Amino acid sequence: MIKKVFLFSLLSFSLLLMAACSSTPKTDAHAHDDALENFNRAMFEFNYRLDRHFLKPVAQAYRAVTTPDIRARISSALSNLKEPMSAANHLLQGEFKQSGVAVGRFVINSTLGLAGTFDVATAWGLEKDHDNFEETLAKWCIKDGPYIVLPFLGSSTPRSLVGTFVDSFTSPVYWLTEEHEDGIYAYGAYVSVKMVVAREAALDLGDDLERNSVDFYTTMKSAYLQNKTQMPNCYNDSSSTAYDFDFDIENEDEIFDEMEAQ
Repeated sequence: MIKKVFLFSLLSFSLLLMAACSSTPKTDAHAHDDALENFNRAMFEFNYRLDRHFLKPVAQAYRAVTTPDIRARISSALSNLKEPMSAANHLLQGEFKQSGVAVGRFVINSTLGLAGTFDVATAWGLEKDHDNFEETLAKWCIKDGPYIVLPFLGSSTPRSLVGTFVDSFTSPVYWLTEEHEDGIYAYGAYVSVKMVVAREAALDLGDDLERNSVDFYTTMKSAYLQNKTQMPNCYNDSSSTAYDFDFDIENEDEIFDEMEAQ
């Protein structure tokens, strides 16, 4: 119940933002404004302090007590849990073959791959091609909306928030824990692990960006928005020349959705 209330609130807020920005004409699907800059900077500072005093130390401790191989196995298992979401979004985009591949990958890796800790499917020729609902919205010509930094969630846009809301319901963990009385705790633990794993993967890159930034807020905003220009949509193709900041724990699709307490 708590999960549903939170997710419904997230969707309502996302739709409200999207409606608010829809009256402002945009000539580019990737055009963003920073009309909320004062709010964004305040939230960025809050997230930065939260990261510095809590999330980053936890990520550093996670790195210290695990080996690269163990971290690779955990990341692989988390990646495998995204396959049902990917299958659903490929289907919504009319990509039936890719949807079937995602289903096949999930079945094979969840069984022969020991709960996804090993990517057996790739060795069998079923290549990973993760997709999410924001990409589906982009291909449906839904524009991004204004840039916004949210407490705990970090950098986002209205389209990203809607995508996050919908994708949350396609996670196998959500369905496995939904009917259990203490399911909220299991789901919270899953989200926490995702955040720590993603933050650990971004430790070195985040430190480099901060060390070389005159204005860390602007640097992180630019990195987030430039990464989104790689997203194919009905306004342009995927051959953008913008620099692609590869923040992901697997192949560039979520680091800013999960790690932005920078």
